Amino acid sequence: MDIKIEPSWKEVLKEEFEKPYFKQLTDFVKNEYQTQTIFPKGKDIFNAFNLCPFNTVKVVIIGQDPYHGPGQAHGLCFSVKQGVTFPPSLRNIFKEINNDLGIAVPTSGDLSRWAEQGVLLINATLTVRAHMAGSHQNKGWETFTDAVIKIVSEQKEHVAFLLWGAYAQKKGQVIDQTKHLILESVHPSPLSASRGFFGNHHFSKTNQFLEKSGLTTVNW
Repeated sequence: MDIKIEPSWKEVLKEEFEKPYFKQLTDFVKNEYQTQTIFPKGKDIFNAFNLCPFNTVKVVIIGQDPYHGPGQAHGLCFSVKQGVTFPPSLRNIFKEINNDLGIAVPTSGDLSRWAEQGVLLINATLTVRAHMAGSHQNKGWETFTDAVIKIVSEQKEHVAFLLWGAYAQKKGQVIDQTKHLILESVHPSPLSASRGFFGNHHFSKTNQFLEKSGLTTVNW
């Protein structure tokens, strides 16, 4: 199947794209775009991969669902385009970065600049119906993103995985802990952030790990 995705990812995921579940998923997603309002835009579905080629991946952040409000989702977990109001979880992420590293809260919530530094910002489910959280769960996306995480774990070394909340932690069970850094905490949502997301120091810990591994740090 000819999936429009960055070439290095196309190579490592080529077997996944030929599996029956992925054909069923593609048929479902195409039909949804034709009949419903779906986020993100079709061209942005694989944005996380297109901005962060496989050979550059050094950090993985796992979200759950794309934002389901107009103009928010653009293919990177937690990220919104410039000019869009920060959703609460993103606001809390920036607050922790400020607490952890003293970096001022940015004016833009677009995390493309992280992706371009080797941060894979992947949601478990890559599409969603407008105003219907979770509407594209259990259609095959989770199988695909599990495969992505497994391939990164198996084929790369010294990757920092940031797993926020029980859902991300469950998806992270396939990661080889002997050669990667796994950082876990509660989710940055307002419901849980004060119970351990604030003060988790994941951003400084990630950079310390990357530096120790001989890799360039991330400018958060």
